[in-house]
Order: sequence, then structure tokens, then C-alpha cells
Amino acid sequence: MRVFLGITGASGAPYAARLLEALAAADCEIGVCASRAGIEVLATELYRNPHLSSDETIARFLEHGGGAATLYHEQDWSSPYASGSARVDAYVICPCSMGALGTVASGAMSNLIHRAASVALKEGRKLVLVPRETPLSTIHLENMLRLRQAGAVVLFAAPGFYHGADSVDDLVDFVVGRCLDQLGVENALVPRWGE
Repeated sequence: MRVFLGITGASGAPYAARLLEALAAADCEIGVCASRAGIEVLATELYRNPHLSSDETIARFLEHGGGAATLYHEQDWSSPYASGSARVDAYVICPCSMGALGTVASGAMSNLIHRAASVALKEGRKLVLVPRETPLSTIHLENMLRLRQAGAVVLFAAPGFYHGADSVDDLVDFVVGRCLDQLGVENALVPRWGE
């Protein structure tokens, strides 16, 4: 399975890292693109160092993929993920800032993440957006509705507690497991209800 993973400047870097690990474990071919703000969030939330260089931050992050991921610069318009003619199974933006969500909802494209999402929508492919912002404004809600109506899945980074989570990692796995379900990737990160 070929999957695009976009990372934007919303809080939620642990979700992105765990998602990359899980996609690699499922033998997916993964294309990763992080915005400048996304890289800052990775440095701050995963490595507790907002001053870590972009190169070091990305190198550390890609280790979560165990060599299964290919990095694309946010301005790489020649990337296969920028074209509908490329065979890509699914696209996910995790975490997805409200700025990125609004840009995609408007049809604008200022980087590869926006373009890949636009390609997913125009080609009728699976697109999963994982926002975390709260509370939500009317603009946020309208943009999410617009994207849902266009075919995207809006999967909030809102973990459930009914599965008996014992740690923050369990809560991260809950959201990542739901994301993998939407992408069509088999996983056993969280016990299934009724099983």
C-alpha cells in the first residue's frame, strides 16, 4: 500500500510518529512531507527542543519509519504525490492544522501537503485529516463540513477511554488505530469493541 503522510503545525506530533511506525510495520510505502511549522512541532513535542535543526528533527522522525519512508520537501512539486496520475492508495495529514485544513477546503495549494490533499479529493481517493484544535470556530466547522462533503474523513485527535487505557501511549494508539482503520491498514493497536 502506498500512503502519503503530511505533517503540519498543529499539536499532535506523537500521533504522527506512531502512525509512521504503524504504517512501516504494515509494509506500506510511505511518502512523508512536513511543513516548516510541522517540523517545529515535531522538534518541540517529540524531542523537547524547539531549537533543534530541521535536518536533525526530520532525521530523528524518519527513524520511526525504520527506513520505509521517503522524505519530500514541501515545495517539491515533482513529487509523485503532486499528481493524480501517480498510483497512491491513501493520504493522511496528521496532525492537521486548521490553517492547512482551511487551505485544502478552499482549493488553494501553497505546498505539497495541500496539493496531495487536493489530488486525493479530485481523484476520489481516501483522504484522512487529523485535526486537534479546540475549541472550534464556525469557520473551522464550516471548513470541516466542506471537506467531509468533498469526500475527506475528518478524524479528530480525540482518544476514547472505554478501552481501559493505562498510559498516554495507549491514548495515542487509540487515535492512530482509528486512522489506520480509515486508511484500510490492518492493525491491532487497540482491542476491538465486543472482542
